[in-house]
Amino acid sequence: MQPGCSLDAPIPGLYAQTTTTTEAHRLTALGETAPLCCLPACGHAIRPGYLSFHLALEVYTLGSSLSDTSENHALLNMTVDTVPIPGPVGLPVLGNLLDIDAEVPTQSFAHLAEQYGEIYQMTFPGNNVFNVVSSHALVNECCDQKRFGKSLSKALRQVRNGVHDGLFTAENGEPNWEKAHRVLTPAFGPMPIRHMFDEMHDIASQLALKWARHGPEEAIMVPEDFTRLALDTLALCAMGFRFNSFYRTDMHPFVEAMGSYLTESGNRSRRPPLPAFVYRAVDQKYWADIAVMQDTADGVLQARKEQNPPSDRKDLMAAMLEGKDPKTGEKLDDKSIINNLITFLIAGHETTSGMLSFAFYYLLRNPETLEKAQKEVDEVIGTGPVLPEHMPKLRYIAAILRETLRISATIPAIMVAPHKDELIGGKYFVKAGQNVLLLFMKSHLDPAVYGEDAKEFKPERMTDENFDRLNREFPNCWKPFGNGVRACIGRPFAWQESLITMAILLQNFTFRLDDPDYELTIKETMTFKPKDFFIRAQLRDGLTPTIMEHRLAGGRSQTEMATAAAATAAETTSNGVKSSGTAKGLPLNIYYGSNSGTCEAMADRLAADAQAHGFRAEVVKPLDAAKEALPTDRPVVFVTASYEGEPPDNAVSFVSWLKEETEGEAAGDALKGVAYAVFGCGNHDWSRTFHLIPKLVDEKLEVKGGARIAPIGLTDVAEGNMFEDFEAWEDNVLFPALQERYGVAAANGDETAEAAEAAVLDVEITMPRASALRQDVREAQVVATRVLVDGDEKEAAESRRKNHIEIELPSGMTYRAGDYLAVLPFNSQTTIRRAMRRFQLPWDANIAVHSGENGAVPSTQISPYRPTGRHRQPQGITVLANAATKAETKAELQRLASDDYAADISAKRVSILDLLERFLDVDLPFGTFLSLLPPMRVRQYSISSSPLWNASRVSLTYSVLAQPALSGKGVYEGVASNYLSRTTTNDTIHVAVRPSHSAFHLPEDVEKVGVIMVAAGAGLAPFRGFIQERAELKSAGRQLAPAMLFFGCRSPAEDLYRDELDDWEARGVVDVRRAYSRAPEDTNNAVAAKCRHVQHRLYHDRADVLELWKSGSQMYVCGSRHVGAGVKESVMRIHSETKAAEGAAETEAETEAWFDSMRSVRYAVDVFD
Repeated sequence: MQPGCSLDAPIPGLYAQTTTTTEAHRLTALGETAPLCCLPACGHAIRPGYLSFHLALEVYTLGSSLSDTSENHALLNMTVDTVPIPGPVGLPVLGNLLDIDAEVPTQSFAHLAEQYGEIYQMTFPGNNVFNVVSSHALVNECCDQKRFGKSLSKALRQVRNGVHDGLFTAENGEPNWEKAHRVLTPAFGPMPIRHMFDEMHDIASQLALKWARHGPEEAIMVPEDFTRLALDTLALCAMGFRFNSFYRTDMHPFVEAMGSYLTESGNRSRRPPLPAFVYRAVDQKYWADIAVMQDTADGVLQARKEQNPPSDRKDLMAAMLEGKDPKTGEKLDDKSIINNLITFLIAGHETTSGMLSFAFYYLLRNPETLEKAQKEVDEVIGTGPVLPEHMPKLRYIAAILRETLRISATIPAIMVAPHKDELIGGKYFVKAGQNVLLLFMKSHLDPAVYGEDAKEFKPERMTDENFDRLNREFPNCWKPFGNGVRACIGRPFAWQESLITMAILLQNFTFRLDDPDYELTIKETMTFKPKDFFIRAQLRDGLTPTIMEHRLAGGRSQTEMATAAAATAAETTSNGVKSSGTAKGLPLNIYYGSNSGTCEAMADRLAADAQAHGFRAEVVKPLDAAKEALPTDRPVVFVTASYEGEPPDNAVSFVSWLKEETEGEAAGDALKGVAYAVFGCGNHDWSRTFHLIPKLVDEKLEVKGGARIAPIGLTDVAEGNMFEDFEAWEDNVLFPALQERYGVAAANGDETAEAAEAAVLDVEITMPRASALRQDVREAQVVATRVLVDGDEKEAAESRRKNHIEIELPSGMTYRAGDYLAVLPFNSQTTIRRAMRRFQLPWDANIAVHSGENGAVPSTQISPYRPTGRHRQPQGITVLANAATKAETKAELQRLASDDYAADISAKRVSILDLLERFLDVDLPFGTFLSLLPPMRVRQYSISSSPLWNASRVSLTYSVLAQPALSGKGVYEGVASNYLSRTTTNDTIHVAVRPSHSAFHLPEDVEKVGVIMVAAGAGLAPFRGFIQERAELKSAGRQLAPAMLFFGCRSPAEDLYRDELDDWEARGVVDVRRAYSRAPEDTNNAVAAKCRHVQHRLYHDRADVLELWKSGSQMYVCGSRHVGAGVKESVMRIHSETKAAEGAAETEAETEAWFDSMRSVRYAVDVFD
């Protein structure tokens, strides 16, 4: 104990201020993972026992005034059922601030989720405690709007400085948000979005023409150009304003100010509490940027208001200027309009540009997907213009966008908070108002939803049918647009814009990466985008920019919206009832439930069409007007939508009334005499609640005695054919049924023409070595090396020297425990000097190679380009024979190239250089010698570390191959292992992470699924990574299923990582069982000495192995092929003997079949030679 630390002293800070049972319960639940504010003043951690006891006393003291409430009894009892939320231990004052990388904070949260699991808790300065959840199960629970609401992050609170209570930054329940949301929702309905097609096409065409005119050699900064596209599209469609970003080298002052303002908003949210004068200059710039944005938006607004004659544009600005809140009857004031105009530009341009940028990255990394996408565009659109009717037919491209947003959501997380104290996951206590970060970038990759290949880009999993199934089975598994009422209002806008852009670009261009070795790196600001992502675009099919311009211009025809004409044709009487314009026909009432305006437009269309079928629409009103007022003297038609399972705003009262249960015998007659039909709209993206409200209305009306006139009609607005579906239902289902029921004939030709008329409106090596060799590797830095076991080069393979090396990965390169690191090696200087001596080349010679492959190569560069110890099989020896000047040499080489090649050359690893040194009369040009050598290739090594230890660093554990040459002359050295062994700290090497087989990774559920690992020698490498990961998880407070490691080596003196393994074993991370092939009889581990090989130890401990296997554990094997065969034999023997003991003996073939069924499922193997 440090002097001054008394267990009797009150806990400072938050504890001393605890005054409620709820707060005391929360702190008790923290247990030994208590955050910064739960540390005593001296900084020592508190013993868990004392922590709980102290708080129990505090609760007891306060309980006298609370004990009579059942709520507090429930809270006290919750301590029995809850478990502590884990999390990293913070520092005094700073809390967990240093656990977060300020450049990539959200990615830091994701990394911590790997370590601490589906939920963890963090503390930041000012006692700011919040939780992070990352599994689908917990995210789904926290998306329940009845329990959780949106909470603004610190960064968003800073963004409020510029946009105040705009849609994105408003607090829940702010009056201006509610008003703007109701006014603007119809502006993003299917019809208004379709009206925006031409202007979206206009901007996408500008982008395409820019790329075409720059040509295929221009490197295109993809995120930058898509940002220009998204900004210009939003500005034009929202307020009729053109930034003209593709026609200027600099950005419009508004755009410059917006970028600076967003960056500084993020910076301000992370500021240390220093005096104001420290930030005076940046603050002045910040407020000046806000003024530029506000002034620009205000200028556009005033220009629209003063326009004479008034503008007839039906854009977002018009909706804000003219629209009235259906609840209050009020319009938006100028300040609210300006705030929301800026909000649209901020929120819309970042997300859409990010989505398109990521989509093109994944397309270029998956050529088969790119080919399928272009094939769909060719089949749907051909060489003609891109038109609105093509949009719903681009199903595969829609799947690409969905999968892009799943893997790389541009909004990777949102913040919510519970309305009251909550238990989530049935065991984690979260206090009312305490922030919870929903980490979509992790929940979108949950294998429980998307399978073991969840991290792979597969658009097929997002085709309509699969997407619907996923959302039915796993609600809230795909959340790139946010949640509930605070979800992105502009989703249909972004979707149509993205489909148009993808279609135009894929129709006209082929693409390639500017840097073939580019690895995805995330640029993190308010959203996610690819960093430094460049591509090149080449026109397809002999197109020229001029021809493409004509093609694009043909696609910019005005979209015909007959449904809109019909919708606005109807007149409105003084009492608010719309009329079809004629008094002829049988009366008909039409009621609609609509937020976006689509169902209202359909209702108006039905009213306009009614006369031609012998009816007249006397009432066309919202559904709520039908509450307790349904007529029985005429047919009634309902047209309504469903919004995530909830009724539209103007149908809430009617649906609630309809759902009310009627008591007594009259329950089935409550609506007797009401003749009705229902048409419903829905979006299959919300598959769980697809068409829920229309079907409910249809069923409840019948249950309560109504008479269904016609079968329900349904349409999917995501398909884009809703009006065609509605018209088909009208003509083929509804009106024929109405005419038959009421004996009404269709109007004659003159009347039909009159009705139609009434409905019409006035309306030298210059490239890096890796590129030259076409290897997908990047530069990395060696940070540590050490020898693990010296070994003896005269002994067998298991006695080789074993080394450990640590490598700092290039930026953006990630890995998983069990993956490989590919290394591109150099030849040794000894081998290079041999070659130069044989060809009598001076040490400083420059060698020019003009094969069109490598350019000019200095002599020192023989090392990185050609492995001199390898050759091109017998044909190479034949070349030597032809160059021999002595007959006996020619004959000997011809013999070696034919019958004796396998025994004397291949088996003994004889190289071309060996033969040249042996036969000095072979007069071979140096260029011919190089041509006989294959290009250097990468070698793969199992990574022996875990990203939870260090996400940017890997370690390798490898054997150094340096043995007497089988040819009997000199030493044979492995190129790659000796290259690595020669590296030292700060050396640069070329590497790439390569994924291992999907089965060769730790189980996703480490708390329930155990592991059995079997390795010999350097085969321990991947399992060191596995065990290291388990150790990090255990340090984070995770409970782990059992793990066993069977490890074989020569003797205790060559026991790799013995100290580490002993420490991990003592902590309960792993149970290690050893086998020593050369151990002395007096070794301390008699069993290990007796079991000479690892497969023997596995069989010796078969009872323990069987117990773990039967519990559902997975088994992994890594080592030479001899190890793999030996372990397989032992496993099959254990299985066979077990079945025999159970009285179910199997034949050898049956045991083999059983083993094959386990391969790559529960039994994963990684063998090497």
